[in-house]
Amino acid sequence: MDAVFDSSDKFDLQQNYRRYLKFYDQCLTANEILKDARGSRVWVAGVVLMVFALASEFFLGAAAGLFGLYFYRIMSAWYRVSQAEEGKEVAERWFASKGMKFEGRILYRRTDEQLEAPLDPFDEALYS
Repeated sequence: MDAVFDSSDKFDLQQNYRRYLKFYDQCLTANEILKDARGSRVWVAGVVLMVFALASEFFLGAAAGLFGLYFYRIMSAWYRVSQAEEGKEVAERWFASKGMKFEGRILYRRTDEQLEAPLDPFDEALYS
């Protein structure tokens, strides 16, 4: 636990830490947006309009538009989630190559099984 990092890695370590936190926050936000998109009841209005679509092409178009909106919101949110998770995984792999791991937003050494000593990449005592 007393090992320090090379000072030449300081910039990369700090930048990748910031990048990980950015992707972590984006992932949380995108997951909430995906939950909201899936929980939307726009499709119910589309089903109701489908009942009236038998009598009018306007209602058929409106129902198709509502279904399109519902599925567009889901696909858009899913794409944001996948982009954020991919960026987060890239950052996690970089830290894993340096012998570190994340537990939520907190950085630890890979050998710290009890998660007793969190690392602060902005602490100058961490670098030699």
